[in-house]
Amino acid sequence: MSMWEILFTAGLWASVLRIATPLIFGTLGALLCERVGVLNLGIEGIMTFGAMAGWLAVFNGADLWTGLAVAAICGGLFGALHAVLTVSLGLSQHVTGLGITLFASSFSYYLFRLVVPVQGTPPTIEPFGPAFPGLAGIPGIGPVLAAQTAPTWLAIGAVLVLAWVLARTPLGLALRMTGENPHAAEAQGLDPIALRYGAVICGSALMAVGGAFLTMSAFNSFFPTMVQGRGWVCIALVVFSTWRPGRALLGALLFAFFDAYQLRLQTSLGKAVPYQLFLMMPYVLSIVALVIMSRRARVPQALMQPFRRGSR
Repeated sequence: MSMWEILFTAGLWASVLRIATPLIFGTLGALLCERVGVLNLGIEGIMTFGAMAGWLAVFNGADLWTGLAVAAICGGLFGALHAVLTVSLGLSQHVTGLGITLFASSFSYYLFRLVVPVQGTPPTIEPFGPAFPGLAGIPGIGPVLAAQTAPTWLAIGAVLVLAWVLARTPLGLALRMTGENPHAAEAQGLDPIALRYGAVICGSALMAVGGAFLTMSAFNSFFPTMVQGRGWVCIALVVFSTWRPGRALLGALLFAFFDAYQLRLQTSLGKAVPYQLFLMMPYVLSIVALVIMSRRARVPQALMQPFRRGSR
């Protein structure tokens, strides 16, 4: 199959949506945090812990939706820890986020090995299946949609909800004002600290659900390195999206397309081209797109700036 014929296969586009799903959740979570002025570099660790916690809940008898809920709660707890350290105590958001990534990643592996005995083959669960297989009868796009699981549809719904909340509701205005000028928000009777806490906790919960997708939908088992840098990609996609949920969806789909396409090119071209070139292609093309888009990006003015009541 030629490189052009690959573009017209349903399998490619079904893979694009599947690969994009954890990126959508992670990017939305990071975007929500940054909209209120908090940089959350703990995303890589939070996604890893969410992947482990959700899988472990299902492995021990919970249903899949309960597993997603457990992952979200665990992510929210890490978000609360990040908020205490950065919002209440005013510590460095960079250092705190990296510390949470190291702690959450290591703690997830420790708990996994504590609960699950070492085996030659990792234990598995029954993952999410296609949510709407009946859509396969729709001409053209039907097979693509029919292959998607419920968390993918949930991710698309989350984009729509967050876009509506930020752009059309008083809560969204309060969140955006907190990220631009928390003192002005306080002057309007709002509580910037509470808004930052709420956004960081909810954003971290979304990140963890993105990690849980990997173990409960994309795969059926957990291993410590399965996130593979997706959290850092999400941080870059927030800038690419210029802090807008709709563009975040576009950026996640673009990166997923590059990733899915390079996998098929490896099979198509064989050993004619070193496989390392294919592996780096999604990242190189994403960097190019990021550079182009970031030139027009407008960063929230209070991003990474601690808030103190009564100070200016």
